[in-house]
Amino acid sequence: MKSLKTLINTHANTGRLEWIGIRSIRREPMDILERVEVTMAGLNGDHSSNGGKRSVTLIQHEHLSAIASFLKLKTVTPDLLRRNLVVSGINLVGLKARTFTIGTVLLQTTGICAPCSRMEEALGHGGYTAVRGHGGITASVLQPGEIKIGDRVSPA
Repeated sequence: MKSLKTLINTHANTGRLEWIGIRSIRREPMDILERVEVTMAGLNGDHSSNGGKRSVTLIQHEHLSAIASFLKLKTVTPDLLRRNLVVSGINLVGLKARTFTIGTVLLQTTGICAPCSRMEEALGHGGYTAVRGHGGITASVLQPGEIKIGDRVSPA
């Protein structure tokens, strides 16, 4: 029988970076990118990159359809949720308190990315509650570099 620690550290698959977005100006539409330079402060050009615990925000691609379903919408696009990165194929919550890589960039999970009151504005009535538990994670940068769509996401 495997120990709980072994089970927690076992991932069925590696993930894939599906989408990149930066918020160059607060409350303005996000800039969608194919690649971006990641500095110790966060994503180059993102207005909130400050090197803190929320240097990078990530959301699970698979959760976009769940959020849309809760709101009875056909789709919810990543830019509405204001996260920097969308990944698929790996459970982000499974990276809790872990380091992980996207391409050559090394990140450290720092917590969950809880929804803010803007979710009601962006998604309509019930938007805040629809995102609860599906808002993704926050991370700090341990090793900078460039990331691009299609990069592998895996525990370090």
